[in-house]
Amino acid sequence: MLRNLPFTIDSLHLAYRSQTKVADVISECFRRINQADDAGIFISQSSLQYTERAISELGEFDPISKPLWGIPFAVKDNIDVLGLTTTAGCPDFSYEPPSDSFVVNLLREAGAICVGKTNLDQFATGLVGVRTPYPIPKNAIDPTIVPGGSSSGSAVSVAHGIVTFSLGTDTAGSGRVPAALNSIVGLKPTLGSLSNTGVVPACRTLDTISIFAATVADAYTVFQLAAVYDEQDSYSRNFSNPKLNASTLSKKIGIPSGDSIRFFGDKIQQASFDHTLEELAKHGAELIELDFEPFYSAASLLYEGVWVAERYAAVGDFLEKSPGSFNPITKQIISQAKKYSAADAFKDIYKLQSLKRTIRSKLADLDFICVPSIPTFYSVADLIADPITPNSNLGTYTNFANFLDMSAITVPVDPRKDGLPGSVTLLATAGKDNVIAEIAYKLQENGHAALGATDWPLDTKQLTNDVDPNTELALSVCGAHMSGLPLNGELTKLGARYLYTTTTSESYQLFRLAGSNPFRPGLVRTPSTGVAIELEVWAIPLEHVGTFISGIPMPLGIGKVVLKDGSQVSGFICEKISEDGAENISHFGSWRNYIDEV
Repeated sequence: MLRNLPFTIDSLHLAYRSQTKVADVISECFRRINQADDAGIFISQSSLQYTERAISELGEFDPISKPLWGIPFAVKDNIDVLGLTTTAGCPDFSYEPPSDSFVVNLLREAGAICVGKTNLDQFATGLVGVRTPYPIPKNAIDPTIVPGGSSSGSAVSVAHGIVTFSLGTDTAGSGRVPAALNSIVGLKPTLGSLSNTGVVPACRTLDTISIFAATVADAYTVFQLAAVYDEQDSYSRNFSNPKLNASTLSKKIGIPSGDSIRFFGDKIQQASFDHTLEELAKHGAELIELDFEPFYSAASLLYEGVWVAERYAAVGDFLEKSPGSFNPITKQIISQAKKYSAADAFKDIYKLQSLKRTIRSKLADLDFICVPSIPTFYSVADLIADPITPNSNLGTYTNFANFLDMSAITVPVDPRKDGLPGSVTLLATAGKDNVIAEIAYKLQENGHAALGATDWPLDTKQLTNDVDPNTELALSVCGAHMSGLPLNGELTKLGARYLYTTTTSESYQLFRLAGSNPFRPGLVRTPSTGVAIELEVWAIPLEHVGTFISGIPMPLGIGKVVLKDGSQVSGFICEKISEDGAENISHFGSWRNYIDEV
C-alpha cells in the first residue's frame, strides 16, 4: 500500500490516522531512493540510528502540536543538520555541524524527519545542477535535461516522491529553476523571513532558504512553520505568516512586454507561457505589459557586477588555501572578485538603487508579476559544450528577485506540447508570500500538470478568507501593524491571521503623527478632501481583542472604516485633533510607500 501512497502532508497524516507506522514510511523513503536509481540525488543519507531516534521523539500522533508529525524531508547540503556532514558540494570543505540550522530545528520540532542531505552546485554557485564533484543528479522528468541548480538534489528528491518537501537555498534562482525543470513547486520566501543561521553563505545579503514540494499547500505549510524571527541572524526580519485564503485570478498582473520578453528562440516555451496568460485572462486577470529591461539590468549585476565579491567573502580564504578543491567553473566565477575595488562596489550599489526606484514605480499599481520560470531548456550535453551561457540564460527571470527584495513562487502549469514541464513564476513585493501563494494554488488547481515525476493526483483543499463572527473580529490596520512592519508581531502573537489587502474609500487622509520611533500613522476621515489609503484586514481571535485594544495609545482608537467597495470594517482611526503637529502624507497612498521613501 505504501508504494502507491502520495507523500503529501494530508495523505501521510491520513495514513497515520489509519495506524500506518512512521518507521514504515521512512523505510519507503529509502526504497524510493533506490528505485530512483540516481546516485547523484543524495550526498549523505540519515542512518537507521538517526531516524529511529527521531521517530522515538515524536510521541503519539499529534498533528496539532506537531503539524509535520512523521513527514519526511531532505536538506540541501549547505544547510546544517546535526549528525550529518555539511559539504557544500566540496569534500575538502566538509565539517561536522555542532547543531541543526535554525530552520531545520524548527521543522524537526514540528515533527518532520530528515532522511538525508542533497547534492548541489558547489558552494551554491550555479543554476544548472552539474557543477558537483559527486555524480550529477538526473532530471526527474527527462534525464537528458539538466536538473537545475544549485538545489538540484533537493528538487529531484521531491519530484520522485521520495520526500514530502525539501529545503534548498536561493540567491539567484536556485529555489525556482530546479522546480521548473522538475515540475514541482519552488517557494522562494521574502529575504529574512527564514533564518540563515546554520547555512553556508553564497551571497549573504541575497541568500534565503527555499522550499520545494509537490503542492503549493505543502510548500506554504512548511513556510509558515519555518518563518520565525531569529535574533542570532542579523538579516532576519519579523514577517507574518498568515494561512492561505481563497483567491480569484481577477488581479492586475504585470507581464514582460512582447518587445522585451526573452525565450532565446524557444517557440514552444513561448507558446506555453502564452497559454497560461490566456487562462489568467479568461479568469478575469488584467494583464499589463512591462518593459523588462530594468529587471534584466538588475539581474546582470549578480554575476557581472561586484556581488560576485560576496561569494569570495564567504569562501575566499578556503579558495586561497585549497584552489584545487574547487570545480573549475565555480573557481573561475568566485575568483572574479579580485578585479573589483571598493569604488566599483559603490558604483554598482548606486546603479541598483536607481533600478529599484524605476522598478518600484512599475509595480505600484500591480498585484504581482508573472514571468516564465525559465526561458528555455538545456541538456547536459549543452552544458558540456558551453558551461557558462546556459547557466546565465536560465537565470533570466530569477536573478533580479532577491536584489529587488521580492517574494516568489514557481508553480507547475500544463505541460508543453513536447511533454517538457510547463511552469510560471509569480513575484510580489516583500512580505506578500501568501498573496502569490494563493494565486499559485489556484493555478495548480486549474492545471493538469502531474506532481513531479509521479502520477499522484492533486488533492486540493478548500481555502477561505471568511471570518467566523463567533470567534474572530475582522480588523483593518494601515500602519506599523501591517505585514513585515515593526508592530506586526503584536497581531501575530495573539493568533491573528492575514485576510487581504485593500484600500479605504476615497474619503480619508493619512498623517504621520508626532512622536518617536516606531512612527505611527493616523487615519482621519475627511469626506470632502479624502483619498484612498491602502490597508490590510486581519482576523483577530475575539478572546484577544480586549488585550490588543488596551495597548492602543491616544489619539488612536478603533472605529468603523469604510472600504473601497462601500463595506465597513473595524479598524484604526484617529481623532481629528491629532492633525496638530502631524505631517499629511496622504499623497503616498499608503504607510508602506511613505516609509520606503524616508
